[in-house]
Amino acid sequence: MQHIEDSAAYAGLSVSKGIAQPPVINPYLRTLKKRRNYSVQEYVEGICAGNISILSQAVTLIESARPDHQETAQQVLERCLPYAGNSIRLGITGVPGAGKSTFIEALGMHLTDKGKHLAVLAIDPSSERSKGSILGDKTRMEDLSRAKNAFIRPSPSAGSLGGVARKTRETVVLCEAAGFDTIFIETVGVGQSETAVHSMVDFFLLLQIAGAGDELQGIKRGIMEMADGIAINKADGSNIEKANLAKAQIQNALHLFPMPESGWSPQTLTCSAVTQAGIAEIWETIEKYVDFTKKNGYFAHRRNEQSKYWLYESINESLKSSFYNNVKIQNLLPEYERKILNNEISSFIAAKELINLNKNSERK
Repeated sequence: MQHIEDSAAYAGLSVSKGIAQPPVINPYLRTLKKRRNYSVQEYVEGICAGNISILSQAVTLIESARPDHQETAQQVLERCLPYAGNSIRLGITGVPGAGKSTFIEALGMHLTDKGKHLAVLAIDPSSERSKGSILGDKTRMEDLSRAKNAFIRPSPSAGSLGGVARKTRETVVLCEAAGFDTIFIETVGVGQSETAVHSMVDFFLLLQIAGAGDELQGIKRGIMEMADGIAINKADGSNIEKANLAKAQIQNALHLFPMPESGWSPQTLTCSAVTQAGIAEIWETIEKYVDFTKKNGYFAHRRNEQSKYWLYESINESLKSSFYNNVKIQNLLPEYERKILNNEISSFIAAKELINLNKNSERK
């Protein structure tokens, strides 16, 4: 480009060339590596070697709804099963505001300081509208998330009842194969369907607080009957007296329930996740329970019953998936919905007809 300043009349002037146009992409930005796709053998070897990165990817694979991911995940699970089962599985639930995350961090730090390898499977409720989850439990366990022997995996409940994610059971198997000797499963909170988490843990702990009204009124009887132990949290400062009173009330109420099949009398303890008071005693109680049930044979019996329970749960899940993935059913559902809304057919008859259509299409 010609500039007037370049003519001989302006010989004493010079024009700077300026700076080069900077690139669109920052050259100092580190290029992100594409996540590698591992083979089944590589997944199994990585998990058994305690590789947390591969373990995390395997859990993501299990939670995926893609058929190819599910096929790979099932092969990985099958190969990992012989290395699983050597852990203490602890289920933790509680009323809203009971301090579950703080309690888990306090108990978790107590265990990792003793040399235990801990995996925390935290279940976050999914939104009914957006279907999303915050998955913020890991941010509330800052010290534990930095601990060397700890692995925290938040997962969305994805509409699953029972306070746990659909794939929590399979995740437990992978964590055990990775060498974790203690598994915590934190549920979304007390509800009316806690049987799912109860059917995958060895010890079921109910976390409760004092001073929040009638302590017994706020707890469903079914939850108390399932609990192997109850901990009154936030027993510190001026709340100690209230916590001791709540402990006495709950312990008296537990005596009214039939003796559990395990033969173990559920214990009620007080603790403070903030001051660490009572945390060591709670873990000692859990160890006593495990020792007691292993001696009388209930520990192995309960795990066998859990395996049978998840057999039927898997069958139900498979049948449900097969029904809704049937293209013929997908095409007919809107028509049957229209008939039901127009009172042309009842919901029960419509369901029966659709199930029969699904059966007939599978036979063909």
